[in-house]
Amino acid sequence: MLKRVIPYAHELLKASAELGETVIDGTCGKGNDTIFLSHIVGKEGHVLAFDIQSEAITHTKQRITEEGISNVTLIQEDHQYLGSHLSDHLKNHIGGAIFNLGYLPGSDKSVITKPESTIAAVDTITDYLKPGGVLVLVVYHGHHGGDIERDALLEHLHRYDQKQYQVLQYRFINQKNNPPFVLAIGKN
Repeated sequence: MLKRVIPYAHELLKASAELGETVIDGTCGKGNDTIFLSHIVGKEGHVLAFDIQSEAITHTKQRITEEGISNVTLIQEDHQYLGSHLSDHLKNHIGGAIFNLGYLPGSDKSVITKPESTIAAVDTITDYLKPGGVLVLVVYHGHHGGDIERDALLEHLHRYDQKQYQVLQYRFINQKNNPPFVLAIGKN
């Protein structure tokens, strides 16, 4: 059976990140991926979770507190600036990363991820990924502006050197209403 996009994204991250590593949630939203990553890397690992919206940070903080998770650092900032939170010793050592692009479900739909910000974050993370590490982008593009980010990302990632990175697109083509899809970048 074919996996839906989120389970497939999580499968890619499970194969990439290991106990004790540092991983990144570029859009912590409701905290689902932050918690998932926390379990993958264990107490010895670390999750850096970013979101531009205070509502997302508050919601994720509540969830990790309820679950007794202590290996997460929440950062309220646009993900394009995540490089300022990555030390040099993490270069080629990030175990994996995930972004859910679009808007925070149940919130202001005018606050969306933007192509220039996301591309800057992707370029930074791929530089920090370990060999064999994976960055997963779950692209929600059915909202106003989502098509612009989708197209910019696809164009940008087509230029990634295949000697350094493998770029995968995983999508269902016979579903209605602009279903989300996965873009995965694996570092060789």
